[in-house]
Amino acid sequence: MAAGNFRTETREWLETNCPESMRCSAPEDQIIGGGKRQQYANPDAKRWLDNMASRGWTAPMWPTQYGGGGLSKEEFLILQDEMIRINARAPISGMAFSMIGPTLLDYGTEAQKAEHLPKIVSGEIRWCQGYSEPGAGSDLASLQTKCVDEGDHFVVNGQKIWTSGANHADWIFTLVRTDPQAPKHEGISFVLIDMDQPGVTVKPILLISGNSPFCETFFDDTRVEKHNLVGQLNRGWAVGKRLLQHERSSISGLNNGGARGRYDDLRSLSELALDYIGGQDGKIADQDLRSEISENMMNQRAFGLTQKRAMQENDSGGTPTFATSMFKYFGTEVSQKRLELQLEIAGTQSLGWEGESFNREEKTMTRTWLRSKAGSIAGGTSEVQLNIIAKRVLGLPD
Repeated sequence: MAAGNFRTETREWLETNCPESMRCSAPEDQIIGGGKRQQYANPDAKRWLDNMASRGWTAPMWPTQYGGGGLSKEEFLILQDEMIRINARAPISGMAFSMIGPTLLDYGTEAQKAEHLPKIVSGEIRWCQGYSEPGAGSDLASLQTKCVDEGDHFVVNGQKIWTSGANHADWIFTLVRTDPQAPKHEGISFVLIDMDQPGVTVKPILLISGNSPFCETFFDDTRVEKHNLVGQLNRGWAVGKRLLQHERSSISGLNNGGARGRYDDLRSLSELALDYIGGQDGKIADQDLRSEISENMMNQRAFGLTQKRAMQENDSGGTPTFATSMFKYFGTEVSQKRLELQLEIAGTQSLGWEGESFNREEKTMTRTWLRSKAGSIAGGTSEVQLNIIAKRVLGLPD
């Protein structure tokens, strides 16, 4: 279909099928992740999800044979543009779309794709990640969760930590050690575990931001069917690394071509500064702060354009390889600087937690700033990203 025709058709469809209440940013407690435990406070959220899923547009570029939209990258970017035009929120989000789904497309068997991908597209199941352990964070290959071959199935014992959304998830994708005698980067396998069974225990972890997206997850003689091994036995490190590239692509916004950044729902720094500090003729009064804000806004704009160009130049339209580390690192730095500037602009009003002396935006600023501190850790620390860039992108010696 010609781009112009696709844009016209998409615009008309969205105008008809996107409920009015879905044309605004979603409050944190109304973000839809899907799954059997999902509650819909607003019935329009379920209707919006079902409408988008019916076209495969919850996963626009996935193949139609697995329920996806089958869009080209050009069509995908048009869809993004048209959703932004009416301020339509994402109908669903989460690791199923940004991490395990793309990884199954890379490494999964035909049976695994057919079983799991359509359920992700429809929002029927929700996934979480089992990577980090109490003794294996940045040094992930030191993981010790054991997976033992019991003939017709595997049995898993161990503990994972920082498993985001595990208390809402139906399935978990995880790295386990299947050969304890092998060097640490070998003897690791990538398996899918049904969490609705005896032997899986989840305990939320309360964060400084006041929310609990993270959990501890315990496996005690947990059964894993052999058809839920992704890739080859003892060769899961390659699968795990590829999934991290998809994760970094999502964190940086690269997978949507820079159309939307993580904090684009917040007011611009210039608007905030004019409200809190003041100015004249639209010019912020504090010259030094004005320079810092200008630099950050230019960096954000340049970053978004670079992401868009990277997607356009990628032949597959999907996630690039080691370059994701550059986008993840720079995106984290720019975003954290933006939120630090928010605090400088609003002063003590940006440190509100509760009470009538702080408005909703100010309370959101506080929590968003605190939550952003995890950005330089999630998906691999900034130090890990710099090492990857040095070795894999620049080709520097160890």
